[in-house]
Amino acid sequence: MNENNTSKLSQTDWQRVDALTDDKIDTSDIPELGASFFANATWREPPQPPLVAIPIDPDVLEWFKSQGDEYERRMTAALRIYAEAHRQSHPVAA
Repeated sequence: MNENNTSKLSQTDWQRVDALTDDKIDTSDIPELGASFFANATWREPPQPPLVAIPIDPDVLEWFKSQGDEYERRMTAALRIYAEAHRQSHPVAA
């Protein structure tokens, strides 16, 4: 994604969208899913990341918690950014 895509303001009337109920949404262009679709469908879920226990400095943990809900996701994102920035100089051994 480039900078131009993220800097444009949305022209969507989100209040109107939020006020829509299911019966007011036009789904006439969406085909019905028949029995053959469900007969061939399989349930797939992304793999769950491993849970690990690591010591975190209390002030760092409190800062992430102060950022709101899903602070653990933010911590994972920060670790991913760090890992990707250093991946070339320290590749993972196979």
